[in-house]
Amino acid sequence: MSTTVETRTAPAAVIVAIDGPSGTGKSSTSKAVAAQLGLSYLDTGAQYRAITWWMLNNGIDVQDAMEVATAAAKPVIVSGTDPAAPTITVDGEDASGPIRTQEVTSKVSAVSAVPEVRTLITELQRSIAAAAERGIVVEGRDIGTTVLPDADLKIFLTASPEARAARRSGEVKGSDLVATKEALIKRDAADSGRKTSPLAKADDAVEVDTTELTLQQVIECVVTLVEEKRAAK
Repeated sequence: MSTTVETRTAPAAVIVAIDGPSGTGKSSTSKAVAAQLGLSYLDTGAQYRAITWWMLNNGIDVQDAMEVATAAAKPVIVSGTDPAAPTITVDGEDASGPIRTQEVTSKVSAVSAVPEVRTLITELQRSIAAAAERGIVVEGRDIGTTVLPDADLKIFLTASPEARAARRSGEVKGSDLVATKEALIKRDAADSGRKTSPLAKADDAVEVDTTELTLQQVIECVVTLVEEKRAAK
């Protein structure tokens, strides 16, 4: 008597780069997709916020690019990649709450524009992606263009400034919608206009406009794209 044993091969590991400006749903989408598909998750923006928070706490003039560059290698930033509970520490201290303050938000573009900062953080991001055995969803602003140009799948999320401002205002109690929209547009200009690794859509990225979509619809769209890429590997 012979028996046939059915063996299932594990899904192919995929590296997914999700880029786009603030308020397009990057973080919520990336975490949900990673959790649903059993992938690791990395919020690269949190790393730039973390180094900005450290600079502010240590008396570094964040408007002085040379001073920022000199101090860039000092903090030790560690990112947890569990999409259900992503963590980030700076010199062993939990920074997940402090990095979301308005002070950090207003200063992060200046710090992240410094080439030495981007070089260090980019190396950190690449090492994390390389260590993800089952694959990873990495979200940010220059992942598909600079950090992981060979990613298996690149997605660029967009939305109208009005939709993005409404979403961001909903996240922050008591925030002013007009002021939020102006701040987002200003951040876009700073991120898109910087010389080093600007916010940009990769030539081979799939653009998804989330303006008229619910979060669940965006997640389903991205999950489908990832599954198609997995099947093709």
